[in-house]
Amino acid sequence: MSLLHLSYVAMLAFCLVGTLPLVPAFQLRVLRQPRRLSLTILMAATPFVVWDLWATEAGHWSFDADQTLPWRVGGLPLEEILFFVVIPLVAVLTFEAVRVVRRRERPGVAHRGEVR
Repeated sequence: MSLLHLSYVAMLAFCLVGTLPLVPAFQLRVLRQPRRLSLTILMAATPFVVWDLWATEAGHWSFDADQTLPWRVGGLPLEEILFFVVIPLVAVLTFEAVRVVRRRERPGVAHRGEVR
């Protein structure tokens, strides 16, 4: 296995390394609510995994075996499945960090969906 095989995994790791520090930096509680986070990721990932399975089976696209790990899940590279977990996770973390910053900038002002 060459470094090229790690391309997709490296991109996912880069996303996590750049986003996970938001948890302690902004005291995010997202990871303390694993059931809620899991449901969010599942709801976001499911239609895209199904679509991806269909599209690859139909030959609409494929994955370069030279740039992915050899492991497959239902014909998809493991990294493709992880993509649909990692990207929603980093999106939720980023969204929650932005909410914290907005609250700090405007103390005492209720934001949409927030009760004070």
